[in-house]
Amino acid sequence: MSQDNIQDNNTQDNNADTSVEITPEMQAFYQRADAIIGVANSQLGPESHSGQVGASLLYAAARYSASVASIGFVKGDDFAKEKDDIVEFYVKQYRQMLSDNLTDYAQNFDKYIQINNDDKPAE
Repeated sequence: MSQDNIQDNNTQDNNADTSVEITPEMQAFYQRADAIIGVANSQLGPESHSGQVGASLLYAAARYSASVASIGFVKGDDFAKEKDDIVEFYVKQYRQMLSDNLTDYAQNFDKYIQINNDDKPAE
């Protein structure tokens, strides 16, 4: 999926529910996510398919999250004691975000599939 299509989709999706005001903070959140998705999409090619890129993206998110979670701790032992709570927090967040995106994708399946097909080279 091209970066432009991703940004167009998020803008459309974010504006679909007019009862939710898109704050500058929310817009920045989605722009950061779009930029990361753009990097992931740029990794697709003959040597790496979407499953491989997705696995790398999950690994990167886990690594980055571990680093973020460590902020504020002084000792590794204290950090280790909080591991289960940290994992629970991130799993809950990921589960909700994944569920929301799966629902959105299912509801907009034909549109998203068309966008994905538009990105493929003509045969």
